[in-house]
Amino acid sequence: MTRTLVLGGARSGKSGFAEKLAIATGKELVYIATAQAGDGEMAHRIAHHRSQRDDRWITVEEPLALADALSRWCAPQRVVLVDCLTLWLSNLLFSAGDTAPGDEEFVLPPRFHAERAALLQALAGCAGDVLLVSNEVGMGIIPMGAISRCFLDEAGRLNQAVAAVCDRAVFVAAGLPLYLKGVPC
Repeated sequence: MTRTLVLGGARSGKSGFAEKLAIATGKELVYIATAQAGDGEMAHRIAHHRSQRDDRWITVEEPLALADALSRWCAPQRVVLVDCLTLWLSNLLFSAGDTAPGDEEFVLPPRFHAERAALLQALAGCAGDVLLVSNEVGMGIIPMGAISRCFLDEAGRLNQAVAAVCDRAVFVAAGLPLYLKGVPC
């Protein structure tokens, strides 16, 4: 059982890299998609990602209960690919149905901490290989607005916590992997 975190910026090639790693295992392929099509542009992105995968993949759509999905789908004969943690984080931040506040402090919804803790616990106990894709958002400027800064902070904390329980962490830029933790596969 191997847990791998694949980080990178937008359009860095991280999802494609993670998919290649999954296929190379020769195991049954499960893709847990966290994205929700809230608008036409996001629907297009989701369709693009779907078109990249062939019928070998079992696709599970789970925007919030990621730990439950991992517990359900992880098995020794499978590799589970989660794409992506930062979309899941966005879903959690607005899971209470709130809209983005103006300049006032953003309060994390009650479900946030429970789901985050459950994810880390599920990762520690997964019975099969897991690949987790996440955006590295902390390499740019500090954004304006409370919700943007909250997202940036929580994404950084989530990536650090997930990397700590993973066997490997890989940063992808321009389609090229840089292994931060563990050995190349």
